[in-house]
Formats: sequence, structure tokens, C-alpha cells
Amino acid sequence: MSQPSTLRPKPKLAISACLLGDEVRFNGGHKRSHRCQDLEQYFEFVRVCPEVAIGLGTPREAIRLVGDPARPRAKNSSDQTHDYTDALAKYGKRMADELEDICGYILMQKSPSCGLERVKVYQDDGLPAETNGQGIYTHEIQVQRPNLPLEEDGRLNDPVLRENFITRVYAYHEWQTLLASGLSHRALLAYHARYKYQLMAHNPEQYRELGRLLGSQLTGEQLVNVATLYFSRLMHALKRCATRGTHTNVLQHLSGYLKRVLDADEREEMQDVIAQYREGIVPLIVPMTLLKHHFRRHPDPYVANQAYLQPHPEPLSLRNAI
Repeated sequence: MSQPSTLRPKPKLAISACLLGDEVRFNGGHKRSHRCQDLEQYFEFVRVCPEVAIGLGTPREAIRLVGDPARPRAKNSSDQTHDYTDALAKYGKRMADELEDICGYILMQKSPSCGLERVKVYQDDGLPAETNGQGIYTHEIQVQRPNLPLEEDGRLNDPVLRENFITRVYAYHEWQTLLASGLSHRALLAYHARYKYQLMAHNPEQYRELGRLLGSQLTGEQLVNVATLYFSRLMHALKRCATRGTHTNVLQHLSGYLKRVLDADEREEMQDVIAQYREGIVPLIVPMTLLKHHFRRHPDPYVANQAYLQPHPEPLSLRNAI
């Protein structure tokens, strides 16, 4: 399996155009996100505004979700005879096909077209329902591309959710690279081996289950079917956020590869730093930096290939705050 440095440059992400400063909102404004702009140097962004794409002007009257939160309609907020639900859903289905090479999607929160969750759904009395809905366009994207990492701009301010999303994006990107290079049973096993400790940090049960799924020799249509199922389960497993407890478990496993090459003082220091992380005294980057230092001095080919050591570009500093 290729290392991240050999992957195609800049994974491609779709993003709500207003988050990059495009003046496409109903009021003619934007919702520029400095955090999203900071990510632009690491990703190739594809700007999308479904409301403009279906022919709504800028500025325009606002739309909102109405009716059943489980099956809402997107209508003009002042004249509900104008219903945009079908047009937004059709465009979502079209873009799910056209954006086949994206590795993730950053969406505008609370938007009736793009919101991933917590979108207000208004009732006949003019008040929002107790249960929130999902943007019409985003719902179609999620239905058509269930494995695609999706996240809202506001949730990216949470360091744990931000690191989780970017980790999934790079795992998706690496999978795309595998498929482009040619799917084989050997490549599939190598990918799984590379993600051993990343999976262990997110969902250790699924690591064992996925290993069993790949146990027998696979070829032809069976290989394609199993690979499709494998990746779906992998992305679902990675969606669960790793915790200090699960990270600590992985750190202990990795430190075990060093026990025969470190002296007593170095082993004690390693355990002290891991304990400090577990107790919330230091962020994850501290024990990770120490582990990498020792593995540079005492290389291990299996460990060096682990995605967990560097699941995303180091300059992103995503592990400095978790």
C-alpha cells in the first residue's frame, strides 16, 4: 500500500460555495469560513450552491423546510406554492454522480438545502417542529453516497470532530488510489493492515470483523463485492470518534514494539507520557511525537506503514488539540 506522500496531490472536497466567500446566499451575502479557507491549501475544493444551480437568483426569497421532519418539503418562506424539493433532490442525485472523485463534502449548517442535521422544519402554526430535519440536497447526496465523509462547517470547530472528518477523508482518498491502481486481494489485505491501529482507535471490534471478512482468497466478482462491503464497514467504523481511552490502547500497543530496544528510563518516560495523555494532561501529539522519535531511531517496517502514525498532513496540527 502506498504511503500518503505518494497519493495523488490534494484530495478533492466538495464544499458549499458560500463557505468560501461566494455571494450566493438568499440575501446576496456569504458565510465565509476562515477554518475552511485554512484547509484550502491541503484540498482541491469544488464549490457548489444547489439553490443557485436550480435557477434561484441572488438575492432571492428565503426557502425553508416545512411539514413532516422525516419527509420535509423545501418551499418559499413567504409563498408556499413555490416548492423546490424535487429540483433540489434531482440536483443532489446528479451531483452525487458527477462528483465521483471527491473524498468528502463540507456543508453549510442549518441550510434547508445543504444542512446535514439540525435543520428547522416549520409547521402550519409557523413554529419549528421539535424534531429537526436535513437539507433536501444533502439528503440525496447521503443516500447516493453513503460512505462519503460529510461534515458541517460549524462542527469543524470541534477539534475531535475536525480530526475525525479529515482522517476519514484521507482514508477515502487512499481507497480511491487503491482502486485506481487496480483492486486485488493482496492490495486489499495491505490496506487493511495499514489501517489496523487507526481502526483499533475508532472501533476495535470492527477491526477484527473486517479481518475475518478478508480471510479467504478473493478473485473476480467476489473480490469486488467483498471490497465494496469492506470499505462501507470501514467508513462506518471510522465515523465513531476515537477517545482518550481507545487512543491510549493503541499507544500502548505501539510502544510494545519498542520494549526490547529502549532502556529502562526510556520505557518509563514513554509510559509516563501515555498516562499523562490518558488523564487529559497533554494532547495526543505529545505521546505521538515521542513514539515517532523512538521509531526513527529503531525503525519497524510494519509500524512505519501504519496510517495511525500520520493519517493526515502533519502541518494541519489536528492532534495538537485532542
